[in-house]
Amino acid sequence: MSIFHCQAKAISRASGRSATAAAAYRAGERIIDERTGEVHDYRRKKGVLHSQIYVPQGVRMMSRSALWNLAEKAEKRKDAKVAREWELALPAELSRINRMYLAHHFARAIVERYGVAVDMCIHAPGKKGDDRNHHVHVLTTTRVLRRDGFGEKTRVLDSPRTSGEEVTAVRKIWEQLCNRALELDMLPERVDSRSLKAQGINREPTRHLGPIATAIERRGRRSFRGDEHRRGHESRTARELAVLQKIEGGIEAAKQRHAQRKRQAELEAKRVQREKEAERVAAIQQRNTKRKGMQR
Repeated sequence: MSIFHCQAKAISRASGRSATAAAAYRAGERIIDERTGEVHDYRRKKGVLHSQIYVPQGVRMMSRSALWNLAEKAEKRKDAKVAREWELALPAELSRINRMYLAHHFARAIVERYGVAVDMCIHAPGKKGDDRNHHVHVLTTTRVLRRDGFGEKTRVLDSPRTSGEEVTAVRKIWEQLCNRALELDMLPERVDSRSLKAQGINREPTRHLGPIATAIERRGRRSFRGDEHRRGHESRTARELAVLQKIEGGIEAAKQRHAQRKRQAELEAKRVQREKEAERVAAIQQRNTKRKGMQR
């Protein structure tokens, strides 16, 4: 079964982050923040397979730098949320082109649902990590984008009264898009947006390392979160191996029971055949005896 991962995150000035830095890092580009003068240069970053900007219908397309500088300028508060990110796992079973189409459909769905601009970046699995960890970062503006610039905030994702239901709805959209892509590719795997507990699965969910721990690990050093991830992975691997061995043992036992029943059925069939043959021979002998008696 493919792994489901769809997580919403906020990019906020309160935590010292900016939309320009987030966009530059995810796309592996150089962006100058016109508000602060900072230069965010991630052109040496590897593993960015595809990146694309999406805007609502009727809005003029703009560059990544222009979009996120405009988003930064639209916010005046020191603690403003300047961007929102959807982090999603792409099914490893799909081909590269179909993973790209899947990410494209999700990006368009977000644009149409909220009227925001979207910056979609597909990342390859890390060289030292799980080679199935294909994923996409969908960075969105927190305001509606119109022809004349940014408008109101998308409060439906900010309010405690509505944000939970809205995130659940978007996770369901991602589930449906993933399963449709897997179905079109004639693959048996499916994903489920429900929590592991709701699915009745007794294991801990996987955790993403995040940009800081990832950067530390790429420099050849061990990070605290990386160590946690490795310990969790080893624990999960041991549990999964035990389950697999139990399943394989059950399968082998079932095979042996099937073979035994088959042998018993064959022996029973031979016994019945012998009895029928003996009855046929006895019937022939009886008829012959009667004929001899009549001849006398």
